[in-house]
Amino acid sequence: MKKIIIVAVLCAGIAYVVSLASETETDWMPLFNGKDLTGWVQINGTAKYTVEDGVIVGTTAEGSPNSFLCTQKEYGDFILEFEVLLDDRLNSGVQIRSQSLKDYQNYRVHGYQVEIASNGNAGFIYDEARRGWLSTDADRADDAKQKAFKKGEWNQYRVECRSDSIKTWVNGILIADLRDSMTPKGFIGLQVHSFRGDPPAWVKWRKIRIQEL
Repeated sequence: MKKIIIVAVLCAGIAYVVSLASETETDWMPLFNGKDLTGWVQINGTAKYTVEDGVIVGTTAEGSPNSFLCTQKEYGDFILEFEVLLDDRLNSGVQIRSQSLKDYQNYRVHGYQVEIASNGNAGFIYDEARRGWLSTDADRADDAKQKAFKKGEWNQYRVECRSDSIKTWVNGILIADLRDSMTPKGFIGLQVHSFRGDPPAWVKWRKIRIQEL
């Protein structure tokens, strides 16, 4: 349920009453129950996903391709928020409006990915297994955007998908603002990227919630 705010607007000497819907806590639904992986399914790869102290932990597996823990439900227009903590040796991402289809590279996960990385690319949009970077080189060279992600800390992400508009924020800083209509709906997926090295690398997620629009 949305909270309705009544605003009086004066135009040409005539008063109009306008109602504005504001975001409230009751609009949000958790995607992760904090206990187990109910509502999620792993697609591709052999990385390990576990729940530890109310946090989803993704751990790399030697020789595995990219792995994805995906929602069983698909989403079209929505606001997604989550927090992420990343091993500096790894890059990761969250898939949005993504697909896994038999007739596309034998169920390979593909679609929009919100980048999780400590190399300056955090929050930008990559088209996984399809077209590559959708965020422009100029955007990804922006100094303030490159510094939004904090190494060794929990980072807060916000993603808004409305029709062909995709916007992202990292720690309150607007990162991506693009329009693309290739895929209007799909699952949300937590990526553990392929990785070589010992000990295994990891990525952690918490406070994952969504508001469907």
